[in-house]
Amino acid sequence: MSEPQQPEQSRLGWSLDERDPKLIEFVMPLWEWFYRYYFRVQTSGWEHIQTQQQYLIVGSHNGGFAAPDMVMMMYDWFHHFGVEKPIYGLIHPKTLQISPEIGQIAAKVGAISGHPKVATAALRQGASVLVYPGGGEDLYRLHSLRHQIYFAGRQSFIKLALRANVPILPIISVGAHDTLFIFADFYPVLRQLHEWGMPWLLGFDPEVFPIYLGLPWGLGIGPLPNIPFPVKIYTKVCEPIVFERYGNEAARDRAYVNSCYEMVVSKMQCELDALVKESEKYDKS
Repeated sequence: MSEPQQPEQSRLGWSLDERDPKLIEFVMPLWEWFYRYYFRVQTSGWEHIQTQQQYLIVGSHNGGFAAPDMVMMMYDWFHHFGVEKPIYGLIHPKTLQISPEIGQIAAKVGAISGHPKVATAALRQGASVLVYPGGGEDLYRLHSLRHQIYFAGRQSFIKLALRANVPILPIISVGAHDTLFIFADFYPVLRQLHEWGMPWLLGFDPEVFPIYLGLPWGLGIGPLPNIPFPVKIYTKVCEPIVFERYGNEAARDRAYVNSCYEMVVSKMQCELDALVKESEKYDKS
């Protein structure tokens, strides 16, 4: 007989009640130190956020497993709006499965499973939701692609916004992909070996297998945890994107979903290009 499946609410990352504002408040001083002294973050665009409006916050993150720009964005959100204002971040279900200990901590600061059902539940409760559609491919994209918005063609976040009738709030950053240097991705080779019979390490498809220079490994191989270099990070909250049509019918229209996706990527790329130029001016001054 097969074992009975766990109820969804008892599975890690499937409950909205795991978020712990007291823990967030506890770690805020640590995040502030990194924000002010380690990454020396310079941010802009927070005036675009209406405090009573909920958003699907869409970002492109950098810097490997540490994702320092994502953490610094979280700090800024709580600094501006307080720890009680509801916000959840979608996390890859594999992360929760591979390391339940990390998953439990992440859940306490607002991480939920990256499943449409959980994200929809959070939006229905009036919370904002943070999503990085590019996932691991975005985090570990080559250093030469650090100034490129890369979502790997994933459009589920568009459908989520259309069904929930919420605007998209783009967030971008520059600098975090210099906290480690990714030279190559050996995942295609690894996948071929798997197709020939080699099992996945720990039983999971990693989706990326980078070769990079970073701390503490020196030359790192695979999506291992890393310590980011102390590089200045620039972040920006862009103007919200409101689509012409919303609802289930709009979410089922493939052509419309694709046009919305292309619009978001195009606008974010334009904003990122401008932020790159702006950061270069600051670095030279």
